[in-house]
Amino acid sequence: MTQQEKTQMEERIVDVLKTVYDPEIPVDIYNLGMIYKIDVQDDNTVELEMTFTAPNCPAADFILEDVRTKVESVEGVRSANVNLVFEPAWDQSMMSEEARIELGFE
Repeated sequence: MTQQEKTQMEERIVDVLKTVYDPEIPVDIYNLGMIYKIDVQDDNTVELEMTFTAPNCPAADFILEDVRTKVESVEGVRSANVNLVFEPAWDQSMMSEEARIELGFE
């Protein structure tokens, strides 16, 4: 897989991640800054690192499964491994400008 193909796949993955929402927050998880890493491997598997806005998120299982299912639906993705991490801890500075405006922080 060329670097250009990896980049295109990452862009498609970002597009589907923008359709995943925490049921309590009206902004997608990508713009919230909850996705820390997207790593497309040469064998078309994807390694993701993500976090939650709070470690005790009641929708954690639902969100993790939604991320995995949607990433695996991207054309060319063989499988996705979603790793939940809490370092660095999520904070509001990780949100996109669009998310901060939507949530009234700016």
